[in-house]
Amino acid sequence: MLKITRKVEYALIALSQMQLKGNKSLTSVKEISQQNGIPYELLAKTMQLLARAEIVEAVKGPHGGYRLKKDPSIIKMTTFFEIIEGPMGFMDCSFDTDCDQIQSCAIRTPIQRINDSIRNMFNNISLQDITMLS
Repeated sequence: MLKITRKVEYALIALSQMQLKGNKSLTSVKEISQQNGIPYELLAKTMQLLARAEIVEAVKGPHGGYRLKKDPSIIKMTTFFEIIEGPMGFMDCSFDTDCDQIQSCAIRTPIQRINDSIRNMFNNISLQDITMLS
């Protein structure tokens, strides 16, 4: 089954909440965690990933927190997924060629076409498309 991980889900929730507040306001991990019932430690690590990728800016201090750094409309979902979870692919051979059957695999090409279609679909969806509340 194809589904997003909790880490991706929590990151999307956090970014959605930050978008509502705007770029000027800071949002703390504690605030997001408490308001959405998200485990604090996992959210904190996820926010650190987003800060390293410069999607959000981390502001230190007693009144610190996070705010959006990049415009979510320019971040493609494929890029976002890969920031959080690493290379995106149905099978390991989609991004790792260290497989004993890679030369004789009968399903690699059809699976790669499916993988390419999914990547193309997510490349046409921005982070803003997902995180903006209607």
